[in-house]
Amino acid sequence: MKIAVVVRQVPDLIEPLEVAASGTALDWDAASFLLNECDDHALEQALLLKEAGVASAVTVVALDFGEVDNTLYAAAAKGADRIVKIALEDAAPLRPRAAAAMYAEAIRPLQADLVLIGVQAHDELDGVLAPLLAESLGLPYVGVIRGVKPGAEPGTVAAFKEFPGAVIARMRVKLPAVLGILGADQPPRYVSVSRIRAAMKSAQFEEHAASAPSQEPSVAIRRLYPPAFGSRAQMLTGSEAEVAARIAEILVEKGLLK
Repeated sequence: MKIAVVVRQVPDLIEPLEVAASGTALDWDAASFLLNECDDHALEQALLLKEAGVASAVTVVALDFGEVDNTLYAAAAKGADRIVKIALEDAAPLRPRAAAAMYAEAIRPLQADLVLIGVQAHDELDGVLAPLLAESLGLPYVGVIRGVKPGAEPGTVAAFKEFPGAVIARMRVKLPAVLGILGADQPPRYVSVSRIRAAMKSAQFEEHAASAPSQEPSVAIRRLYPPAFGSRAQMLTGSEAEVAARIAEILVEKGLLK
């Protein structure tokens, strides 16, 4: 079984985000980037399946955006067999439907039996990229997956789908298919700096040229504004009884208690 894994760069929310001069987009040149958390779990799940002897090869596919080379070298150091980087003409991220089309164009020649992608990212609306990728590839899709095991029957895997209330359903998924990963069977592995540096000397990226399809925005952004600063927090001092009494007074003042 061959597995393809999509990894994405997302803005690091620890750093402040700046609005571009146009007022309708973020200033991507001023942003810092890191690997999308759910994609990190998707990569870990693929490597676990490979180590279990289920997968013969793991290919990582990424758009050339943000600080993606660091992510790809780390993926190679962790055990990815093949790295495919899709060239981008612009420095701005693609809309989900256009990104899905470009990922699909790069993944289709790989003839992957299983495609893993993070079920969500904090820079997209409602986790739409994963199902859009499945649609572009013409493959069935199951999302919100917490763990994948070898299937009891040839050509299948067992995917554990999470429902509200932490209810987990074991699903038999016939391959080929796309799975939206929320969490892997174990936390993503740590890879040392020395191994990443070694991968930087030996790993080779396959460049994939693809033209981005026209992007029809589903949501029109008129203006972006940085968050407005409100009033500062009030620090309460005194004994426990005094602080509790003051909290009760504040709740009454706000109309939350009578």
